[in-house]
Amino acid sequence: TSVAVPAAVRAGARDRVDDRSEKAIAALLPQVQPYARALVKKAAQHGITIKVIGGLRTYEEQNELFAQGRTKPGRIVTNARGGFSNHNFGVAFDVGVFEGASYLGESPKYKAVGALGMDLGLEWGGNWKTFLDEPHFQLRPKWAGDIRERDMLAELRARKDSGKGAYA
Repeated sequence: TSVAVPAAVRAGARDRVDDRSEKAIAALLPQVQPYARALVKKAAQHGITIKVIGGLRTYEEQNELFAQGRTKPGRIVTNARGGFSNHNFGVAFDVGVFEGASYLGESPKYKAVGALGMDLGLEWGGNWKTFLDEPHFQLRPKWAGDIRERDMLAELRARKDSGKGAYA
């Protein structure tokens, strides 16, 4: 199924952004890549520097993050085990807000970037009820419509196991 891609996404879909972002974007599914680039560009047009700092994760990488703050040192950064994160399927990415070379882990600018991402048609983790994740964006497949997140993730796991694409 083709996704109706907003003009702002189509406009800069092929234009590269910064190298750090491109490294993370390259691992995302092709359908998600133009959205990530468009968000970086749209934020810049609003005077906010962001970079895509996370994208695709293996189940093992996700489990390592899940262990953080539980069985490993650090603060809890995710409630999702491997196979239960949109990052595991190449449909989600995280951004960082920067001022010069300095990464801002927390900033009111994340809310502004969240609004810009939603304008592009992305789902924003800052709208979540149980685990607020302002740096997180994901592109929900059309087939997922309004189904619950856990049902969408179950279908994404099944599609991954069978070799069927997330957006097929």
